[in-house]
Amino acid sequence: MRTEDGYFIRRCLGGETESFAFLVDKYRESVFSFAYAKLRNFDDAEDVTQEVFLKAYEKLHTLRRWDNFAIWLHTIAGNLCVDLLRSGARRFEYATDSHDYLTSIEAESTDEDPRLEILNKALDNLPEIYRQVLTLYYLGDMNSEEISRSLGVSPGTVRQRLSRARSELREDMLMIMGKTFEQYKLRAGFTFRIMEMVKHIKINPISVKPLPWGLAMAAGFIAAIFGISQHVDWQSPSESITGSVLSSRSKVLEVGEIPVDILDISKLATFSNQTGSGGGSGSDIPSLQNALFMAPQAGDKWTKKADALTPRTFHGSSVVAGKIYIFGGNTNLGATLSSVEEYDPIADKWSKKADMPEPRSAFAACTVNDKIYIMGGLDENNEYIPTVEEYDPLKDKWVKKLDIPTPRMGLSASAVNGKIYTFGGSSKNAAFPGFVSTVEEYDPMIDKWTEKAKMPTSRAYFGTSAVNGKIYAIGGWNERLGCQTVEEYDPKTDKWSRRADMPTARFSLSACTLNDRIYAMGGAEGFQMVILSAVEDYDPATDIWTRRDKMPIERMDFSTSVLDGRIYAIGGSGGGNEGWEARTRVDEYSIGTGQSINLKGKFPATWGEAKIAKLK
Repeated sequence: MRTEDGYFIRRCLGGETESFAFLVDKYRESVFSFAYAKLRNFDDAEDVTQEVFLKAYEKLHTLRRWDNFAIWLHTIAGNLCVDLLRSGARRFEYATDSHDYLTSIEAESTDEDPRLEILNKALDNLPEIYRQVLTLYYLGDMNSEEISRSLGVSPGTVRQRLSRARSELREDMLMIMGKTFEQYKLRAGFTFRIMEMVKHIKINPISVKPLPWGLAMAAGFIAAIFGISQHVDWQSPSESITGSVLSSRSKVLEVGEIPVDILDISKLATFSNQTGSGGGSGSDIPSLQNALFMAPQAGDKWTKKADALTPRTFHGSSVVAGKIYIFGGNTNLGATLSSVEEYDPIADKWSKKADMPEPRSAFAACTVNDKIYIMGGLDENNEYIPTVEEYDPLKDKWVKKLDIPTPRMGLSASAVNGKIYTFGGSSKNAAFPGFVSTVEEYDPMIDKWTEKAKMPTSRAYFGTSAVNGKIYAIGGWNERLGCQTVEEYDPKTDKWSRRADMPTARFSLSACTLNDRIYAMGGAEGFQMVILSAVEDYDPATDIWTRRDKMPIERMDFSTSVLDGRIYAIGGSGGGNEGWEARTRVDEYSIGTGQSINLKGKFPATWGEAKIAKLK
């Protein structure tokens, strides 16, 4: 079941103050732990946590993107911690128009705990990013998924930081941390105190502007055609940004101190309002005409195949001579793999092959002339590596090649006319947040790298796929933590152009080409790190996206390979009862023969004709 922060924010702004209790319960431990990591004082951390939620409630109407709520809270917490450290003061005072409220927390002085002094000294010796994840994990009792949502980084990054942080501390210190933090949780009744205080705070209500008369009429007309008008609030821009609710089921669930209604929400999948290959930054507001193309196409079929031998995520795969090969990646515990496995689709059987010369994950894999090239990524110590290695499946042999000029992780690669093009990723030499727009061409015949025109959009953990000599960069992780952006690269002219946005903003997806169409599968969306099973295909000839049947399970950081007219989705993490663990699962996807929807006659004449003309 998925709970939307935006749903409760909307109810708060609509006058239902009690809905804020859910948000307090959901994020209080993470904010408290985050504050303690900076202040190293439990009383001050509790004061800051209280002030964070009071300020967040008062300023709730200023939050533009509701899916950024967790990050916004931690930004407020960070600023308050800085202010407190600069002032050297203790205890916050919160003021409204008519009342002054002091925190009701008693100034209890706890006996000095010698373990805390030892622990704080150990934490002081760690970089802040390691101190944060350790505190959130041991004090906040948060798993890697929850930490990733709070900090706005991927679960893989959280696991890497945890692993490094633990390696910096002695085993006995980790035991002290676990036992000590268990005694210093937020005090009982925290949520109730916050809710009593926010009752006296006046906030600006949500501002809803009606759509222009003509657009509202057309929207209602389309909704009536498809039988969804009774569920969709066409007058609410804020709802259109986050998705239109088609149906929901509600039940009461105990969350923290407050029982609240949780909605299981299904959404209307929509396109960006950008069509064609023109420029622009793209919009999150759905385009009504594009929604008509989103009907699932009939005849698609998913078939479960034999599991791979090793669970893995952040790995790569490639095809040579009728076999699929998977390489490296991470295991459930975050260990980096060097193992290689071969899949025979006729026998539906996996077998082991020669290991890679060195373990690596988050790299790029690409095939040229029956040789597979593994480029960049992270080594077993989570260091960026420039190494390029060539694998010959027919000989089961590895050969080292010239290093990639820019070491990076989360990059993507595609081959055109015997040359490999590597795109984007994250580099340790790049300014925060580390994403790069680097494009480098590799010629395997002469073992040479050449710098090419940069991508218009810096990003990592995205997909690339080639069709008719052009390469398309799709989605990915940038400052928005999941984007819809699609850009076309022409190796002949070394130029980029903008194409129609992908309907679903996401990162850690997989993209592949079949029958001159690109299939974007799975991934994750937003700061909530919601793992997806969505499949959408893109036709570069018409610049149109179409929704396909979903994958049997949600997954991210997996690989896809195309063989004999079928797509194979391999490994990855997320979905079902397995949570974030790396998986061995393999699913085969065969494409149906869905028909495009004819727009003519579905719109009022003038408006509809204009939209159809633009889509031709």
